[in-house]
Amino acid sequence: GTEVPRRLSWAVETLGLGLDDRVLEIGCGRGVAAALVLDRLERGSYLGLDRSNTAIEAAVRRNRDEVAAGRLLAKSLDEAEFAPGSFEKIFAVNVNLFWTGPAKGELSALRRWLAPGGGLHLYWEAPSETRAREIAAKVTSAVAEHDFTVTTLTGSGVPEARLVGILATVSPS
Repeated sequence: GTEVPRRLSWAVETLGLGLDDRVLEIGCGRGVAAALVLDRLERGSYLGLDRSNTAIEAAVRRNRDEVAAGRLLAKSLDEAEFAPGSFEKIFAVNVNLFWTGPAKGELSALRRWLAPGGGLHLYWEAPSETRAREIAAKVTSAVAEHDFTVTTLTGSGVPEARLVGILATVSPS
């Protein structure tokens, strides 16, 4: 198979998936992380969103055996709608939306879609260490405004200096 980029294997490792988790990936691209997630779920479910039809078609081809119809959707985040509490884990890798803008509407939606105790995991492989620190600072403060408890993984906490992870859990009410 294709070489899995370190950022994706690391992201999926740090998701801390449970066998029953319902997982949403934003920006699933060609389905590389989808395959890693599906390998770890026994009874849970995976749903991938991507704006690109081409990416979704490639993701479906790559995961044909594991992917039941409807697991990979060509939709952007602002078009998607799910019932409150639909997912234990929501993650995104290299989705710029969350650090280039305030993404307030999107973060509110994600917060709503997470089950109690669920987690939002946002990851980037930045072009430089400096940019990694900038992304970490910006995203941490944006996410914290939405009633999440945030852990930021940068520097010595990550396998490569340019990687950033923002792990946000739904604060127990």
